[in-house]
Amino acid sequence: MAGLHLTATTALVLAVVGAGSAALLAVHVRSGPVSGGSVSGGPVSGGAVSGGAVSGRAVSGAAGRDRVDGCRAAWHRLLGRYGWVVVSVLLGLVCGAGSTAARLVVRDAPPVRALAEQRATVTAELVVRDDPRPVRGAAGRPATMLVATESAWLDPVDDPARTVVPARVLVLASHPGWRALLPGQRLTATGRLAVPRGGDLTAVVLTSTGPPTLVGRPSWAQRVAGILRAGLQRACAPLPDEPGGLLPGLVVGDTSELPAMVEEDFRATGMTHLNAVSGSNVAIVVGLVLLLARWARAGPWVAAGLCAVALVGFVILARPSPSVVRAATMGAIGLAALATGRPRAAVPALGAAVTVLVVVDPELAGDAGFALSVLATGGLLLVAPRWRDALRRRGVPAGVAEALVVPAAAQLACAPVVAGLSGTVSLVAVPANLLAVPAIAPATILGVAAAVVSPVWPGGAEFAAWLGSWPAWWLVTVARHGAQTPAGTLPWIGGVTGALLLAAVTVALLLGVRHPVVRRLVAVVTVAVVVGALPVRLVADGWPPAGWVAVVCAVGQGDTVVLATGPGQAVVVDAGPDPAAVDRCLRRLGVDEVPLLLFSHFHADHTGGVDGVFRGRRVTAVATPAWPEPVTGRVAVESAAHAAGTPVGAVAAGWTYRAGGLTMTVLGPPQPLRGTRSDPNNNSLVLLAHLGGLRILLAGDAETEEQRALLESPPGAGLRAEVLKVAHHGSAYQDPAFLDAVAPTVALVSVGVGNDYGHPSPSVLARLSRQGARVLRTDIEGDLAVVVLSGGPAVATRGNDP
Repeated sequence: MAGLHLTATTALVLAVVGAGSAALLAVHVRSGPVSGGSVSGGPVSGGAVSGGAVSGRAVSGAAGRDRVDGCRAAWHRLLGRYGWVVVSVLLGLVCGAGSTAARLVVRDAPPVRALAEQRATVTAELVVRDDPRPVRGAAGRPATMLVATESAWLDPVDDPARTVVPARVLVLASHPGWRALLPGQRLTATGRLAVPRGGDLTAVVLTSTGPPTLVGRPSWAQRVAGILRAGLQRACAPLPDEPGGLLPGLVVGDTSELPAMVEEDFRATGMTHLNAVSGSNVAIVVGLVLLLARWARAGPWVAAGLCAVALVGFVILARPSPSVVRAATMGAIGLAALATGRPRAAVPALGAAVTVLVVVDPELAGDAGFALSVLATGGLLLVAPRWRDALRRRGVPAGVAEALVVPAAAQLACAPVVAGLSGTVSLVAVPANLLAVPAIAPATILGVAAAVVSPVWPGGAEFAAWLGSWPAWWLVTVARHGAQTPAGTLPWIGGVTGALLLAAVTVALLLGVRHPVVRRLVAVVTVAVVVGALPVRLVADGWPPAGWVAVVCAVGQGDTVVLATGPGQAVVVDAGPDPAAVDRCLRRLGVDEVPLLLFSHFHADHTGGVDGVFRGRRVTAVATPAWPEPVTGRVAVESAAHAAGTPVGAVAAGWTYRAGGLTMTVLGPPQPLRGTRSDPNNNSLVLLAHLGGLRILLAGDAETEEQRALLESPPGAGLRAEVLKVAHHGSAYQDPAFLDAVAPTVALVSVGVGNDYGHPSPSVLARLSRQGARVLRTDIEGDLAVVVLSGGPAVATRGNDP
């Protein structure tokens, strides 16, 4: 029976591999025309027949026949022993390919593709699939992502007749009316179609600028779930931002209020699975119900029924994300086994759940979250028990052994996918997840309690959320310190190649450590690496370079410039678009005190990361331009400063600041400029810093109009500078005479990778190069550090941060 069980389990695993591989390949390969039968079975079959004929001629006579008979016998023995392997894989391939092909026929329907390629303006009837999610896009272009499962288009220009084509649509909408929609809601919307990126079952992208028109109401279950989720948000509103934003994410997967810095810390520490609902949450809730049922001495059928109710309710509350659906499906199989009194086989249950889900929704085969969830569960089922038993044989107490092996096994199984996605291998993931284990269950249970009682007892919900904020605070603290650990992550090959390579290394180690010699060799090599390489990485990682005076941080499509004023101190000019990015840059530079945080202007790509500057640092003062727009950026800066108790003041041309060896003067704008192409850009502060014997000109986002105004009313200090932070990410809106007046030796461009603005302008870079300037860009070189040499300024680059 054990051999039969192992065979059935292995067959399910192979079927999962086959179904997932077929679905993944089919979804990611765009269908196209087939010409001349060049990819049909004819040529392949012909080649096989020809090869068989050659073999037949070569093997002749009695000896040849004996050899052929022997090969046939060996082939039949091989099939008799391992034929079930072939059957399992083929069955998975057929199921996965068949299910995916049916979906692809809908996705690639000619009417759908034609409308998308024409970028037609249509009226679409949609059914919401999931909660609208905010998209962190470019500054000034907010959008909400919404996935719908059904649609019917009406093209009022080209086709007055109504054409119904059911397909999956991705909606990008900027109107606030989209944010409160619930799954299952029917609506109509008008917008322009576009072709999607591919790699999933999305047929078209619909960009809508207007509000949706609601048709009917969502189901009662979704309305109840919406009320409970909103109640949990209200209960968490009085809490501090970090634990208050994390708690809804732990409970229902709502990370809309989670600070970006916390999300980045969780990712760096290998705890990102806690930011979204996963199988562990389902297990906690259902396990609590099962424990209460057993305490009440309920029978198997009653206990299974109560667990089923809790399972369905929690899935509706948390929304059917891939990991939740996987866990719920596996839980349903387990509940059926509990009700019938049969022993549960967890691995076959997982295999059956994954197979069913991939066949029903082939898109899951390419979902990273789904893969991580399945791999983590597989690690807990296949690896953790062996490690736990090995530790117990060596005298480790049962509870300690369980606590040690659970995060280690889960991290080991997930490491290849994480490495492929991030290009790094985390060294702190296992201890961080081990420290997080005691807080996960209390936070989840208290968060669920807050959501459930919020409609009838708001005060009780706030009290439960307050209690839950303490374990959530512990999780935030663990993630923060784990992310700040020096050499906590090591670089690795990214993409599919890196994932497969680490998977092969992991499997080889798991198989090899069974032998004592290999186990000792692995231990010796590990100790040698830690003792030999880690201190070098900690002490001499090469960044920041000795004697740096200024750093242009790689913060994406935005600006952050750091000017050194003393050990651990620096003036920061602008905060970029992302709090996590500026926080990482300052952390790498060892800056823990900011005597002045100055903003050139209030665009989001300069102010969006303001919370990252304040995080864990003392900011003495904040300086802003007199021009008050955009209002959203000004409010964000003032709110962050007010929360930290830091004074804010506006400065203008002629203002001077001194700290340490830094002297910084505001050169422009010489007067307020109105009616320009962009008034906020053309009223941004232009700064001249004297530091380390260098003149460093920070041009903000000043465009042609402000640059000409500076040329017409030149400041007393002049515009000449050895180092120029090129204005507006190197855009084409530069006055050539301004660049000639500055005549820099080094020109630094802060610009985001793959931005769609056309930054930096090739003509601007070419002009600077012709002037003799060395031009460096953050999108290519990463952080750019200015150091002083005897011959003048030099620049050290860190390289792109994975």
